[in-house]
Amino acid sequence: MKRYTFVLALAAALLSFFTLRLATLRTVQAQTSPAQAAAPDISKLPPIRKPMGTEEGFALFQTRCMACHGNPNAKPKATELNDIRAMTPEKIYGSLVDGKMKAQGQFLSDDEKRHIAEFMGSRTLGSSMPGNGKNMPNQCPANPPMSDPAAGPGWNGWGADIANTRFQTAKAAGLTADQVPQLKLKWAFGYPTGVSANGQPTIASGRVFVGTDIGYVYSLDANTGCIYWSYETGIATRNAMTVGPIKQHGDTKYAVFFGDAQANVYALDAQTGALLWKHKVDNFFVARNTASPTLYDGRLYVPVSSSEEYDSGDADYQCCTSRGSVLALDANSGEQIWKTYVLPEPKPTIKNSKGTQLWAPAGGSVWNSPTVDPVRHAVYFGTGDAETEPQPKTTDAVMALDMDTGKTLWVYQANGDDIFMGGCKPVKTEACPDVQGPDADIGNSPILRALPGGRRVLVAGTKGGDLLAVDPDKNGALLWRMNYSGNPRSGVLFGGTADDHNAYYGFTGGGVAAVDLLTGTKQWFAPVVAPDAKAAHSAAATMIPGVVFQGGSDGKLTALSAADGHTIWQFDTNRDFETVNKVAAHGGSMRAPGAVIAGGMVFVGSGYSVSGGDKGGNVLLAFSPQ
Repeated sequence: MKRYTFVLALAAALLSFFTLRLATLRTVQAQTSPAQAAAPDISKLPPIRKPMGTEEGFALFQTRCMACHGNPNAKPKATELNDIRAMTPEKIYGSLVDGKMKAQGQFLSDDEKRHIAEFMGSRTLGSSMPGNGKNMPNQCPANPPMSDPAAGPGWNGWGADIANTRFQTAKAAGLTADQVPQLKLKWAFGYPTGVSANGQPTIASGRVFVGTDIGYVYSLDANTGCIYWSYETGIATRNAMTVGPIKQHGDTKYAVFFGDAQANVYALDAQTGALLWKHKVDNFFVARNTASPTLYDGRLYVPVSSSEEYDSGDADYQCCTSRGSVLALDANSGEQIWKTYVLPEPKPTIKNSKGTQLWAPAGGSVWNSPTVDPVRHAVYFGTGDAETEPQPKTTDAVMALDMDTGKTLWVYQANGDDIFMGGCKPVKTEACPDVQGPDADIGNSPILRALPGGRRVLVAGTKGGDLLAVDPDKNGALLWRMNYSGNPRSGVLFGGTADDHNAYYGFTGGGVAAVDLLTGTKQWFAPVVAPDAKAAHSAAATMIPGVVFQGGSDGKLTALSAADGHTIWQFDTNRDFETVNKVAAHGGSMRAPGAVIAGGMVFVGSGYSVSGGDKGGNVLLAFSPQ
């Protein structure tokens, strides 16, 4: 009898929950005049209890806060969005707990408050003091003058070269295929208060340069992990650093260039960590530099993306006005030379049933590091999906720009039927596309490769699982296009690697494929995991002659034979680590940055968690054969 009563009570509770949720969603769609717009009763919105990643705090902010903040119809007028983003996460969190926004915060779980604060404040709570390198015990005994980064072995920027091949030569790698099975962990470095190890390390002049989600950039000794300096951006950085020469700054010879989660680009003195210049490249309130800038001949080519589409279907959000872009900056001064948007400037379209103004076009984020082609004097990059109808020709595409002017040279669109935004289920608002998705961005850097015989190809992958090659010498004409995933839900996210014969890509549905660069013919497919196991292999692949390195969502870093795909070495990073800086650290999912290899060592961050379901982490690992 007690069991029967319990079941009835549980059923009644569930019915009440879903009835309340449906009523709330219908209220969101209800017609009100602009003059009537006011703060929603968020007490009727049940807390989100699913696991959340670092960037899903914006989806919470859109649905719980933007009926007032950013809404010109709100009465009274709320704090401007850019002013909130300028606040520290501690201030935002405090406002929700016992400050100005306590009334609204009482209906949010503590995790939801933290996620809102950390996304809008752009770093983890409480990171400022523990993240300071001066407070760490592993200080380097000296800081000798840096050697020329171009003269010794290194891995500079995202792809190791301006062609984004992610291929390390035998000389620079200092590691042979025969030595890979002997790789052992040499040292680990922990990010204090970190929850997602987003930044791919850069190796230059025997030093490691790496950005973090805690608002710090670090310079470490590659051999020992001791710390030379830290620089507090106060804003998360998830792209790889680029190191190169700089002029007009006194005795400074080399700079570290990177962007942050609020679309600021920096140049730091690579020797000392001192700020040389800082330039904001986009004023949209959630614009960001997700991917790495590419340095070539005194110019930085900078990609700009946005978090807008997380929950932009919400009826209180003025969807949508963000658009991806690429800029050229003078590396010495940070001054803008040109800026090219993927889409035309958005214009107002209609007002929805709540009186919220809608806009179009929007989308086309550039999630990847630009590829530079000195032969064609061009810059290549992939673009994201459209957020609004109709879809422009420049979304889900590979674009080519003139290096000097930013003028569009050509566009190859991989998917012309893809308009996507979050927040369109279970109830679709007027901002939502008629047909949602499939969200088939080209989010990875195009790989430029010269083949034996002189022919050149530009290769990229889509989130839909297609690999494609276009001809950079014939205005992007398609050479081949094939789907290798065998699963429409399995695609390419952060990209592959290539030698002068094959390209190698991991897939979100699991596994790694090798394909012939000239014909697109599949050479092999390796599932990587056991038949009864599952893991996504969306992280960027990396290779040295004869070996491909691939990270997995299960936390395993695997080395595969480039000849046939069999596993020759594997290390499970999904565990706790003793670190050289005495920070409690653990690894987790490996879904984005890839391993980098230089000077006989392998470096990789572990613990990527920007969306729910992944296991975060806060550790940088260094391996060498022993």
